[in-house]
Amino acid sequence: MAEDRRRRFVPPPALCGFLLLLVLVFAASYAVGRAVGPVAPGMHDSQTGSGSGTRPDGDGDMGGTGDMGGMHGGGH
Repeated sequence: MAEDRRRRFVPPPALCGFLLLLVLVFAASYAVGRAVGPVAPGMHDSQTGSGSGTRPDGDGDMGGTGDMGGMHGGGH
């Protein structure tokens, strides 16, 4: 009788295959993302502190709205 209970709880092979495929797809996408690196200049991992924190033009502005003078009626 205990053997009958164990057989009832075995998942179907198609479900196991789907879950394995799902894990492989996520693992591959994670590996590609790690290999490619950041997607924008100035992005860095906040824990390691890597990255310069300045824009490529070197002015040190971290993307505030100071250079958007005509936006939303504000400006200089």
